[in-house]
Amino acid sequence: MIKINFIINRRTVMKYIAVLGFGTVGGGIPEVIKADREKIIKLIGEDVEVKYILDLRDFPGSPYAAKVVHDINIILSDKDVEVVCEVMGGSHPAREFSLSCMEAGKSVVTSNKEVVANYGDELLMCAAKNGVSYLFEASVGGGIPVIRSFTTSLAGEKIKSITGIVNGTTNYILTRMKKGGLSFDSALSEAQVLGFAEKDPSADIDGIDAQRKILILTALATGKLYSAEDVVTNTLRNITTADMESAAQLDGEVKLIARAEIADGGDVSMCVSPMIVKHSSLLSGISDVFNGISVECETLGEIMFYGRGAGRMATAGAVVTDVCAALTGSAKHEFAPEFTRAATDSVKRYDSEKYDWCITARARDEELCYVLEHYDTKIKKLPRSGERARVSAANLSIDELKEAAGLLSDLEYIRVI
Repeated sequence: MIKINFIINRRTVMKYIAVLGFGTVGGGIPEVIKADREKIIKLIGEDVEVKYILDLRDFPGSPYAAKVVHDINIILSDKDVEVVCEVMGGSHPAREFSLSCMEAGKSVVTSNKEVVANYGDELLMCAAKNGVSYLFEASVGGGIPVIRSFTTSLAGEKIKSITGIVNGTTNYILTRMKKGGLSFDSALSEAQVLGFAEKDPSADIDGIDAQRKILILTALATGKLYSAEDVVTNTLRNITTADMESAAQLDGEVKLIARAEIADGGDVSMCVSPMIVKHSSLLSGISDVFNGISVECETLGEIMFYGRGAGRMATAGAVVTDVCAALTGSAKHEFAPEFTRAATDSVKRYDSEKYDWCITARARDEELCYVLEHYDTKIKKLPRSGERARVSAANLSIDELKEAAGLLSDLEYIRVI
């Protein structure tokens, strides 16, 4: 008996995409596609190839050098390109290029939190108008699938609050200050040497990166896109080892927290600030460059997202996941977010809200307690920090603390959650 083996070569149809920006994330996209090729073919039934890479620079020696172009019109005019990955960073020309791509019938996926936070309403409207997708999973949490969870599993939930450690650079710095006993400047320098912090780390340590991310998450929760001015944002630069000691006294850890609180009537309060997170919270245990986002839902209660919040391959992987969703059309079957510009009168004034605090002042213990006792608060004395009195106080507003600061020398405070 003779066996004849027939080998059938099934021709795989190629799907073409373009990448705008060949930096850290942009360089990782073709690598992820190459590494996960078989999985991608199985998922969408077709192969995916990067046809163009738009950048101002040339990359001689790169295996992708021949794909580099310098004119966006080459991509816009090529009907074979179905999806464009915008990973340029910044608002301009990212906004203009994204709009032009969608007007040309191409879906856009992005990791650019700045452009989503500033122009998400306009970009989503353009996508809907042109029958394409605008996806931004990689804009918050790197490879953590938090955006898609908001648009699918949590789409019908009433979200009461969002609390997150959403910046890996600052979390690494605080981890090294706590575990290594380093000063802020030393921990920052170490992070820069290791590549965890940029040469100019301002966007990270001054809370701007986290501010953009909480704006995006709040927009997903409420359908309203607020402005950067609506988020009370405080720098990490003033955190010292004394603050680490205060956190330890209160059984907690200092973290840079991005938080949004959504009232029953729809009013929102948003802030990004160093806070003392009690050990009873899962967020307190998140260290190094990892991210964690806690979402409090009316029905589900608290749910947690955790993982690597940044990095070349993690973020590029999230971008490629969005590429697959756009190519298969599955993104259109998900709950498509729509952002409208929020009215300024829907923002609750953060300084007038009551919170718990750790407070220090260059004073005697009795002086600090005497001043604070004039407010409706519960005070607990803590061990002194050198020349500084230290207490915990509940149910105080920033307005009241500012008033108290006028009566005491060098009063400082950090919120406790």
